[in-house]
Amino acid sequence: MATHPVFNRSITCLSFMALGAAATLFTGQFLPSRSGLVQPSVAQLSAPITGTGDINFIAQAVEKVGPSVVRIDSSRTVQARTPRVFNDPFFQEFFGAPRQNQPPTRVERGTGSGFIISSDGVILTNAHVIDGADRVTVTLKDGRNYEGKVLGQDTVTDVAVVKIEAENLPISRIGDSDQLRPGEWAIAIGNPLGLDNTVTAGIISATGRSSGDVGVPDKRVGFIQTDAAINPGNSGGPLLNQQGEVIGMNTAIIGGAQGLGFAIPIKTAQRIANQLIANGKVEHPFLGIRMASLTPEVRDQINSAPNSPVRVQDDKGVLIFQVIPNSPAARSGLQAGDVIQSINGQSVTKADQVQQVVENSSVGSTLELNVRRQGQSMSIAVQPAPLPTQASRQR
Repeated sequence: MATHPVFNRSITCLSFMALGAAATLFTGQFLPSRSGLVQPSVAQLSAPITGTGDINFIAQAVEKVGPSVVRIDSSRTVQARTPRVFNDPFFQEFFGAPRQNQPPTRVERGTGSGFIISSDGVILTNAHVIDGADRVTVTLKDGRNYEGKVLGQDTVTDVAVVKIEAENLPISRIGDSDQLRPGEWAIAIGNPLGLDNTVTAGIISATGRSSGDVGVPDKRVGFIQTDAAINPGNSGGPLLNQQGEVIGMNTAIIGGAQGLGFAIPIKTAQRIANQLIANGKVEHPFLGIRMASLTPEVRDQINSAPNSPVRVQDDKGVLIFQVIPNSPAARSGLQAGDVIQSINGQSVTKADQVQQVVENSSVGSTLELNVRRQGQSMSIAVQPAPLPTQASRQR
């Protein structure tokens, strides 16, 4: 994992990145001077790009959204490491008794991005951009600065909402992240490495990447993958489609790789933001199980392990290998070794599918789980509870 760019924490969220600037490759074809072939000039190329209708669609998208993209500077005061105290009498004789003063403090600073979603100053960004900040400063593209107030943050999805006192601000137009297809254009705007209002472009490489795929298993997000260049400081900035609509919020990369950037779908970010604005927090549904996707290979590994607490007959479904005591799962009667086949009639074969179904439910609702236990099928009803803070890595 790379280091958190905001407060230097080990994490993989785009504050968690360390990616160098990508080099631009130019390719060309050199023809013999006597060749009768004529190289096409720019004027001879077809002007419109297929699917866009305008060769300048990126510039037009940026002109629409650029004014609503902001820089977010955050700072926090932390206690410095306690100095070593020498209690040896010989040392004290020459250098005096150890001081009892409080250890000194230092200020940690970080920079990220955000985008305005309401003309009265409501801004979306990543939770890791402002996490633990004593002070948040928002800078608009026109240079105006404002003190920002954090309305709420959700570390489980890495979404935060910041408010500034301003009116008639430009806002970002929101798109539909549910309709994305791999291969569509993707445009990122942000402040990578302190370079304000930087624009990069690429494509949607994939959708629905699980938190495990991205390397942040404690998150509950199905990420958008893009090869548009994303670097430290892009965190919280918008990912646009070719119409200039926000389809995601840039948040993470895989350290040491190029062209592997990830964004939170805007539909997810909006859902979390609405709860943060209304309540200042988000209640994530929680079952209290640890699980793994079953395959014939996984089944054989479990059954051949001498100290395995369970034996598995099925080779498809989602294996529960631990039930957290006093959790909704425990109270409902779920057991380690149960294999989930479906939830509310929806077939599941991967642990990420179970995670998504649970996340899309609500606290206090009822989930009907069809499970296999020792070769027998049974139905078990579970009512999710609010996700405890210490259980952020559980489902």
